[in-house]
Parts: sequence; structure tokens; C-alpha cells
Amino acid sequence: MQKIKRQDIVAVIKGKDKGKSGKVLNIFGEKNTAIVEGVNMVKKHMRRRSQEQQGGIVNIELPIQLSNLLLFCKRCNRGVRVGFSVLKDGTKTRICKVCKEAI
Repeated sequence: MQKIKRQDIVAVIKGKDKGKSGKVLNIFGEKNTAIVEGVNMVKKHMRRRSQEQQGGIVNIELPIQLSNLLLFCKRCNRGVRVGFSVLKDGTKTRICKVCKEAI
């Protein structure tokens, strides 16, 4: 089971965007990478493909390694390690290793 999923808020702990946080837009499991909103931005030269679409230089997000991301805990207000816990009704949930709160 992966610890980071789509729509999670994550914090970056390594690289040029260290300290930033954002929402996970997409996960590529076979490459262990994720695209995070507003993180690892690069400029790409785009060609005009139709009359309505404008060409030029656009900013896009590139994938970042999952090992460089930590799940963001709202209670701790920082990136934290994640553990798993089984609730009384038998469902498995992710918990913060610092405050033991369900994420």
C-alpha cells in the first residue's frame, strides 16, 4: 500500500523546492514519482497547434521522486512520516507518527 495518494497535501524535503508544499495531482507507481501542484516547475517551449491555441513559453510541473516527499499533517503543521493503524471496524487508515492523529 502506498503512503502517498492523489489529492494528498505533501511537503518537499529535498531538492530545489525544499520547504514547499502542494497537492498531489498524479502518481506514477512504476517510476515512484508524483506530480505536485506548484513544485518542480520548468519552462517549456510550446508550438501553436491550432488557430485558437497560443504558442510560446509555458510553465509545467515535472514529476518528483516520492522519496523526496512527506505527507503534510494539518495538526502538526509540517511534513511527517506515516504509519498505518487498523480501526475497530476493521478498516486500515494512515496515521501521523508524531501526533498519532488519522490523516
